[in-house]
Amino acid sequence: MKFLIAGLGNIGMEYDATRHNIGFEVADMLVIKNGGSYSLDRHAYKAEVKWKGNTFVVIKPTTFMNLSGKAVKYWMDKEKIPIENMLVVVDELALPLGTIRLRASGSNAGHNGLKNIELLLATDKYQRLRFGIGSDFPKGRQIEFVLGKWKPSEIPMVKDMLLKSVEAIECFATQGIGKAMTFFNK
Repeated sequence: MKFLIAGLGNIGMEYDATRHNIGFEVADMLVIKNGGSYSLDRHAYKAEVKWKGNTFVVIKPTTFMNLSGKAVKYWMDKEKIPIENMLVVVDELALPLGTIRLRASGSNAGHNGLKNIELLLATDKYQRLRFGIGSDFPKGRQIEFVLGKWKPSEIPMVKDMLLKSVEAIECFATQGIGKAMTFFNK
Protein backbone atom coordinates (compact mmCIF):
# COMPACT_ATOMS: atom_id res chain seq x y z
CA MET A 1 0.00 0.00 0.00
CA LYS A 2 1.06 3.56 -0.67
CA PHE A 3 0.29 6.46 1.68
CA LEU A 4 0.74 10.21 1.44
CA ILE A 5 1.86 11.80 4.70
CA ALA A 6 1.73 15.60 4.52
CA GLY A 7 3.44 17.40 7.38
CA LEU A 8 2.37 21.05 7.35
CA GLY A 9 4.60 23.98 8.18
CA ASN A 10 6.39 26.99 6.74
CA ILE A 11 9.70 26.90 4.94
CA GLY A 12 12.58 29.10 6.07
CA MET A 13 15.01 29.09 8.97
CA GLU A 14 12.94 31.63 10.89
CA TYR A 15 10.19 28.99 11.21
CA ASP A 16 12.41 26.07 12.24
CA ALA A 17 11.45 24.52 15.61
CA THR A 18 8.32 26.67 15.95
CA ARG A 19 5.00 25.30 17.15
CA HIS A 20 3.40 25.93 13.75
CA ASN A 21 6.02 23.69 12.08
CA ILE A 22 5.36 20.59 14.15
CA GLY A 23 3.95 18.88 11.03
CA PHE A 24 7.38 19.22 9.42
CA GLU A 25 9.02 17.77 12.53
CA VAL A 26 6.71 14.74 12.57
CA ALA A 27 7.42 14.17 8.87
CA ASP A 28 11.17 14.44 9.54
CA MET A 29 10.97 11.92 12.39
CA LEU A 30 9.16 9.42 10.13
CA VAL A 31 11.70 9.85 7.33
CA ILE A 32 14.74 9.65 9.63
CA LYS A 33 13.40 6.58 11.46
CA ASN A 34 13.09 4.77 8.14
CA GLY A 35 16.45 5.85 6.69
CA GLY A 36 15.06 8.19 4.05
CA SER A 37 16.05 11.61 2.83
CA TYR A 38 14.28 14.48 1.12
CA SER A 39 14.74 15.98 -2.28
CA LEU A 40 13.24 19.25 -3.43
CA ASP A 41 10.51 18.48 -5.91
CA ARG A 42 7.36 20.15 -7.19
CA HIS A 43 5.71 22.23 -4.42
CA ALA A 44 7.41 20.22 -1.64
CA TYR A 45 10.35 18.52 -0.08
CA LYS A 46 9.57 14.87 -0.76
CA ALA A 47 10.86 11.59 0.63
CA GLU A 48 9.75 8.06 -0.04
CA VAL A 49 10.32 5.43 2.64
CA LYS A 50 9.27 1.82 3.11
CA TRP A 51 7.87 0.37 6.31
CA LYS A 52 6.41 -3.15 6.78
CA GLY A 53 5.52 -3.50 3.10
CA ASN A 54 4.01 -0.01 2.90
CA THR A 55 5.36 2.99 1.06
CA PHE A 56 5.12 6.40 2.67
CA VAL A 57 5.37 9.36 0.32
CA VAL A 58 6.21 12.08 2.82
CA ILE A 59 5.92 15.73 1.85
CA LYS A 60 6.70 19.04 3.47
CA PRO A 61 5.03 21.68 1.28
CA THR A 62 7.16 24.60 0.12
CA THR A 63 4.02 26.60 -0.61
CA PHE A 64 3.82 27.97 2.96
CA MET A 65 1.08 26.90 5.35
CA ASN A 66 -1.79 28.87 3.83
CA LEU A 67 -1.36 27.23 0.42
CA SER A 68 -0.64 23.68 1.59
CA GLY A 69 -3.47 22.28 -0.52
CA LYS A 70 -1.53 22.98 -3.71
CA ALA A 71 1.22 20.53 -2.72
CA VAL A 72 -1.15 17.98 -1.19
CA LYS A 73 -3.37 17.86 -4.30
CA TYR A 74 -0.39 17.71 -6.67
CA TRP A 75 1.24 14.75 -4.85
CA MET A 76 -2.04 12.87 -4.37
CA ASP A 77 -2.65 13.10 -8.11
CA LYS A 78 0.94 12.42 -9.20
CA GLU A 79 1.35 9.38 -6.94
CA LYS A 80 -2.26 8.20 -7.53
CA ILE A 81 -2.90 7.98 -3.79
CA PRO A 82 -6.57 7.74 -2.80
CA ILE A 83 -7.80 10.20 -0.19
CA GLU A 84 -8.35 7.39 2.34
CA ASN A 85 -4.56 6.77 2.23
CA MET A 86 -3.66 10.38 3.00
CA LEU A 87 -2.85 11.76 6.45
CA VAL A 88 -2.20 15.44 7.14
CA VAL A 89 -0.14 16.32 10.23
CA VAL A 90 -0.88 19.73 11.72
CA ASP A 91 -0.48 21.81 14.89
CA GLU A 92 -3.54 22.25 17.12
CA LEU A 93 -4.07 25.09 19.62
CA ALA A 94 -7.19 23.49 21.11
CA LEU A 95 -5.22 20.49 22.38
CA PRO A 96 -2.75 20.66 25.26
CA LEU A 97 0.88 19.83 24.64
CA GLY A 98 1.29 16.09 25.14
CA THR A 99 -1.88 15.24 23.24
CA ILE A 100 -2.43 14.01 19.69
CA ARG A 101 -5.76 13.38 18.01
CA LEU A 102 -6.41 11.41 14.88
CA ARG A 103 -9.55 12.24 12.92
CA ALA A 104 -11.11 10.62 9.86
CA SER A 105 -12.61 13.95 8.75
CA GLY A 106 -14.03 17.11 10.22
CA SER A 107 -13.69 20.81 10.75
CA ASN A 108 -10.60 22.78 9.82
CA ALA A 109 -11.02 24.59 13.20
CA GLY A 110 -9.88 27.83 11.54
CA HIS A 111 -6.50 26.37 10.54
CA ASN A 112 -5.49 28.04 7.27
CA GLY A 113 -3.48 25.06 6.01
CA LEU A 114 -6.47 22.75 6.43
CA LYS A 115 -8.81 25.34 4.90
CA ASN A 116 -6.69 25.40 1.74
CA ILE A 117 -6.54 21.61 1.53
CA GLU A 118 -10.33 21.43 1.83
CA LEU A 119 -10.73 24.09 -0.83
CA LEU A 120 -8.52 22.29 -3.36
CA LEU A 121 -9.75 18.77 -2.57
CA ALA A 122 -13.38 20.00 -2.37
CA THR A 123 -13.95 17.91 0.78
CA ASP A 124 -13.19 17.75 4.48
CA LYS A 125 -13.27 13.94 4.38
CA TYR A 126 -9.58 13.21 4.82
CA GLN A 127 -7.56 11.93 7.77
CA ARG A 128 -5.54 14.22 9.95
CA LEU A 129 -3.27 13.98 12.94
CA ARG A 130 -3.58 17.03 15.18
CA PHE A 131 -0.55 17.63 17.39
CA GLY A 132 -1.44 19.58 20.52
CA ILE A 133 0.66 22.71 21.02
CA GLY A 134 -1.45 24.17 23.85
CA SER A 135 -2.78 27.69 24.16
CA ASP A 136 -0.62 29.25 26.87
CA PHE A 137 -0.55 32.80 25.53
CA PRO A 138 -2.06 36.16 26.52
CA LYS A 139 -5.14 37.39 24.65
CA GLY A 140 -4.19 38.81 21.26
CA ARG A 141 -0.84 36.99 21.13
CA GLN A 142 -1.88 33.85 19.25
CA ILE A 143 0.28 34.50 16.17
CA GLU A 144 3.38 35.14 18.29
CA PHE A 145 2.71 31.95 20.25
CA VAL A 146 2.11 29.74 17.20
CA LEU A 147 5.16 31.12 15.39
CA GLY A 148 7.25 31.01 18.56
CA LYS A 149 9.87 28.46 19.53
CA TRP A 150 9.26 25.75 22.11
CA LYS A 151 10.18 26.61 25.69
CA PRO A 152 13.12 24.54 26.98
CA SER A 153 10.77 22.92 29.52
CA GLU A 154 8.48 21.76 26.68
CA ILE A 155 11.15 20.07 24.54
CA PRO A 156 11.19 16.66 26.32
CA MET A 157 7.40 16.38 25.90
CA VAL A 158 7.63 17.47 22.25
CA LYS A 159 10.22 14.75 21.57
CA ASP A 160 8.03 12.10 23.22
CA MET A 161 5.01 13.20 21.21
CA LEU A 162 7.00 13.20 17.96
CA LEU A 163 7.75 9.52 18.53
CA LYS A 164 4.12 8.84 19.49
CA SER A 165 2.99 10.61 16.30
CA VAL A 166 5.19 8.36 14.14
CA GLU A 167 3.71 5.32 15.90
CA ALA A 168 0.22 6.68 15.16
CA ILE A 169 1.10 7.09 11.46
CA GLU A 170 2.39 3.52 11.33
CA CYS A 171 -0.77 2.26 13.05
CA PHE A 172 -2.91 4.23 10.58
CA ALA A 173 -1.10 2.51 7.70
CA THR A 174 -1.30 -1.03 9.07
CA GLN A 175 -4.60 -1.05 10.98
CA GLY A 176 -6.64 1.84 9.59
CA ILE A 177 -7.84 5.13 10.99
CA GLY A 178 -10.44 3.57 13.31
CA LYS A 179 -7.96 1.41 15.23
CA ALA A 180 -5.37 4.20 15.25
CA MET A 181 -7.96 6.55 16.79
CA THR A 182 -8.79 3.94 19.45
CA PHE A 183 -5.12 3.48 20.39
CA PHE A 184 -3.90 7.09 20.22
CA ASN A 185 -6.84 9.39 21.03
CA LYS A 186 -6.43 9.15 24.80
